[in-house]
Amino acid sequence: MLSGAGHFDSGTPSVRRALIVGASLAGVNAAAGLRDRGFQGEVHLFGTEDEMPYTRPPLSKDALEAPDSSAESLALHEPGWYVDHGVDLHLGSAVTAVDSAAKLISDDRGNTHPYDGLIVATGCEARRLPAEILGEGTGDLVHTLRTVTDAARLRERLLPGTRVVVIGAGFIGLEVAATATKLGATVTVVDVAAAPLSRVFGDAIGHWFTALHARHGVDVRCSTSVARVERRGAGAEVTFTDGERLPADLIVAGIGGRPAVDWLAGSGVDTDCGVVCQPDLSTSVPGVVAAGDLAIWHNATFDQTMRVEHWTNAVEQGRHSAGRLLGDRTAFSSIPYFWTDQFGAKLRFVGRAAPDDDVVVEQQDDKTLVALFGRHGKLRGAVCVNAPRKLAKYRTALDQSAAWADVACTA
Repeated sequence: MLSGAGHFDSGTPSVRRALIVGASLAGVNAAAGLRDRGFQGEVHLFGTEDEMPYTRPPLSKDALEAPDSSAESLALHEPGWYVDHGVDLHLGSAVTAVDSAAKLISDDRGNTHPYDGLIVATGCEARRLPAEILGEGTGDLVHTLRTVTDAARLRERLLPGTRVVVIGAGFIGLEVAATATKLGATVTVVDVAAAPLSRVFGDAIGHWFTALHARHGVDVRCSTSVARVERRGAGAEVTFTDGERLPADLIVAGIGGRPAVDWLAGSGVDTDCGVVCQPDLSTSVPGVVAAGDLAIWHNATFDQTMRVEHWTNAVEQGRHSAGRLLGDRTAFSSIPYFWTDQFGAKLRFVGRAAPDDDVVVEQQDDKTLVALFGRHGKLRGAVCVNAPRKLAKYRTALDQSAAWADVACTA
């Protein structure tokens, strides 16, 4: 345990000992937020991995490509930051239960830890392929990508000529496909949807990404899924639901994440595919707040209840949750923002989008794409590929609650 709490004296009567479960981006920013707000009590941060807290977006991109990438190179802060900020790190320690009546958490080492305030920031876990479709002896061929250990294990096998099947044409799947292709692998991407990213942006935008990947040699197969994986020598044979079969040396399951909330069972904290929060990020249990990928809250900016799995949201909610723990009841509202880089296409998205939104494609060629999303007479989101000025323009329009007619007619 890295300790620095002795530098501080408690100055907040109602919360003297704050525990943050999840050494995630949201968790680290919650710790920073507590100190930035002048909290002088104890701050303890728990994480299941042994590594210092690190950033995850590079795992499917630069960190997967670089042979010398490590947790240290991805660290959110140097070890000294935690000492200087009085944050006690409990790494390699999985929290297994919460006794909200006694205000105690339990870990997998048999220890209990008391708290006055608790921040839930355990994020998501990688979804895995159903066990029933995996034949005997195929487990070592199937990879997920959520941790630095996952990335290192996958990187060792991404050699030139390796036949890779990526299951899932979402952001992670497409990023892995792009990186693996750059490393010389032969890549096939399969998804049950009609086009990549169509669950987010709809088919028209998805087809643009199909063409992007096809130009770089990726075989994108949509409207089908994996029915069976069988061992064949050192590799596998993948059978699709349309009956086609494909040999593979390794398989990457990029089928999304599930909120890591099992440890909250019996705690009284309401969960429903995430942690159910009030608009201020408080939960159903007094003294417990949530932040990051698992938080479900009503975002007044869009008048919509949502859960957002993106970097900027984790930062903002982490800091907001610190204020809520200390008594600030301000509702959290935001305009989500995220990005992905694939084959030199730098996609930046601001706002919200759904396949059934009104959609206007403002600009489209092999290198650039700008599309707007609207609903109920308002601009709702904008996707901009290699178009930073357009991104700034539509971010401002979203800040100003621009009418859909005003932006759509000029697009």
